[in-house]
Amino acid sequence: MKIVILERNTVGLDISVEHLKELGEVTIYPNTSRDEVEGRVKDADIIIANKSPLKEETLRNAQNVKLICEFATGYDNIDLDYCKKRGIKVANVVNYSTAAVAQHTFALCLYVLEKLHHYDKYVKSGEYAAQSGFSNFSIPFTELDGKTWGIVGMGNIGRKVARIAEAFGCKVIFYSASGKSACTDYKQVDFDTLLGKSDFLSLHCPLSDRTRNLINLDALRKMKKTSILINVARGPVVNDADLYTALTEDMIAGAGLDVTSTEPMRDENPLSKIMDSNKLIITPHLAWASTEARNRVVEETYKNIEAFLKGEDRNLVI
Repeated sequence: MKIVILERNTVGLDISVEHLKELGEVTIYPNTSRDEVEGRVKDADIIIANKSPLKEETLRNAQNVKLICEFATGYDNIDLDYCKKRGIKVANVVNYSTAAVAQHTFALCLYVLEKLHHYDKYVKSGEYAAQSGFSNFSIPFTELDGKTWGIVGMGNIGRKVARIAEAFGCKVIFYSASGKSACTDYKQVDFDTLLGKSDFLSLHCPLSDRTRNLINLDALRKMKKTSILINVARGPVVNDADLYTALTEDMIAGAGLDVTSTEPMRDENPLSKIMDSNKLIITPHLAWASTEARNRVVEETYKNIEAFLKGEDRNLVI
């Protein structure tokens, strides 16, 4: 089997992929641009990708391909209808980053909530040493305890976040964008109720026609002025320009983002103008990327290919 890894660097150079060579003849590319995909996969039996577009125009000359594996859970870079027509199987990795994303959700929230940037700078600048008192709380902050934590997307990550929020003393409510959630552990509400009641609102939903621009100016206006928005889902779930307006006009208190509408975030994105880290923190799509999670995604991909070679179905999307 000829196995082509299109984006080896997406799992980090500190994570080994060498054991994948046990499964076949492996060609490894650090990264692959859109224009390079077609040429690099034309002789492949198995393709391992992450963000590279795998659609008719890039797969049409790859007549041998039998399996596409994602170094990820999401598979919106793949044309599933075309793959189904060709008989190409698609496998992803599920639940590998749940702990990491949930952890980062609260890291973002607490950074903004407790104004940690301000207080760290206050101490390191020497201002704290120069004052007479033992403490400083010049920018007030509140507790999680007793507040309402709202969630969009009650999958594995959403449920993990809900449990942690409960441990902090929050009441948890959620909205199902698909309308198909079977979760009964927490109160399901309509979207307007979620917006109006949540002191903290975290997004854990996949990107779809239902969720694209879900958090727009109309939604942001319905949120509490004291609320904090956390997006660790997909960038386009939030309209960046509308969030810029909401933050600069104090419609909400703050936001923590691990994703933006384009990645890397471009200079023309209005959010890049907000330098106040007490109001907005942005991390470079790393919520999923703990060392454990990145090892896990490679190991699970190995097992997906191993199962395929044995004629077994494992983590198949189609």
